[in-house]
Amino acid sequence: MPTVGEAAPDFKLQSTEDREISLGEYKGKKNVVIAFYPLDFSPVCSVQIPDYNEHLKEFDAADTVILGISRDSVYAHKAWREELGGIEIPLLADMKGEVAEKYGVYLPQMGISGRAVFVVDKEGVLRQAHIEQKLQEKRSAEEVLEMVRSLG
Repeated sequence: MPTVGEAAPDFKLQSTEDREISLGEYKGKKNVVIAFYPLDFSPVCSVQIPDYNEHLKEFDAADTVILGISRDSVYAHKAWREELGGIEIPLLADMKGEVAEKYGVYLPQMGISGRAVFVVDKEGVLRQAHIEQKLQEKRSAEEVLEMVRSLG
């Protein structure tokens, strides 16, 4: 698991943007919120991700992009986005759980990632890490915005 104050592990994953997205592409440009969630179409995730989406303008104003990551495929992500009414947040497919493992949130006994939020600054340094103890718990968009705003 990465340590706050150190470089966040880079990754490159297929996304709902019809391209691979890497953490490194935002270095020097934007802060990044990485939101790991267990599965598309699950009750808590179906509240958490739309909540973040509703606050996109505020994240934009804070020079921050949100990346949602789960083990589901891009095809499942796209169907879920449509069902939720058009989520704009890029959703990334970590089908093997490799990125979740790098971040210390992979649950091998279940084959999914846990729910966690990581805030990475523009220089690629991990500044905040919040890992939920229970899959039913989540950070609200307001809480995550406060994490981002604390970067100064």
